[in-house]
Amino acid sequence: MIQIFLSGAISMTCLTIALFFFQFWKRTRDRLFLAFAAAFALLMIERLILLMVGPADEFAPFVYLVRLCAFCTIIAAVVDKNRRA
Repeated sequence: MIQIFLSGAISMTCLTIALFFFQFWKRTRDRLFLAFAAAFALLMIERLILLMVGPADEFAPFVYLVRLCAFCTIIAAVVDKNRRA
């Protein structure tokens, strides 16, 4: 029960952070903020997948593929930002 509550809280926090970064992107039109918003949205989706598959399948590869995509998005955004400067 506590695991479901905490996973929901983390999902909601990731969504909130994604919306903040999206708001910053709308104001500045900087691609870095859009990539961070997408990455946190992916992390929220990953948490929801973890809720659906249950603790027995927590180590399934597709769950970690979503997390890997989110972190690769962040890395690509930082590299892109440093190359443009």
